Amino acid sequence: MHHFRGIDNPAITKMISTGREGLLLSRCGERALRLGKAGLGMPSVRVLVVEDFAPLRAVICSTLEERPELQVVGEASDGLEAVQKAEALQPDLILLDIGLPSLNGIEAARRIIRLSPKSKILFVSQESSAVVAEEALRVGAGYVVKQRAGGELLAAVAAVCQGGRFVSSGLVNFIDDAQVPDHSRPDVVPSSTP
Repeated sequence: MHHFRGIDNPAITKMISTGREGLLLSRCGERALRLGKAGLGMPSVRVLVVEDFAPLRAVICSTLEERPELQVVGEASDGLEAVQKAEALQPDLILLDIGLPSLNGIEAARRIIRLSPKSKILFVSQESSAVVAEEALRVGAGYVVKQRAGGELLAAVAAVCQGGRFVSSGLVNFIDDAQVPDHSRPDVVPSSTP
């Protein structure tokens, strides 16, 4: 079995390596399945997906497209392309990796919020450092660690699209509220995934 950068979940790795990305939703965990059956309870959401690793980007897009209210309107593979597409497309939600070529995701987010101020940013990154997550949350509404994306991605999308915040369950106890400005951090919605 292949090991893909930032993905430690064997089920997701197997789906990527065998081309079975469409099965991801069925293995996302109980919370995501409940959300999948009940719907995310929101109107149509236009999404830009920014991830430099094409197979993972395909899995993320496939997962999002399982939900009828989520419409992937664009994809980007580096930070500068993300900024350009965000300005052109003005998406409702941007799923943004941090470790991107040409411009890192946090700097890209800083530029995006000036060019597409209504877009909400949800970071999806392999970085599990609380310091990095705190920096990202200064400009974004949520943070999902890739290793937990299988069980947390749809819950994070729902929380952010409904005006809330989301921090991966492995980080929620390590984020220092004092280090994230109040204006960009209303309520943190921790995942119920262990």
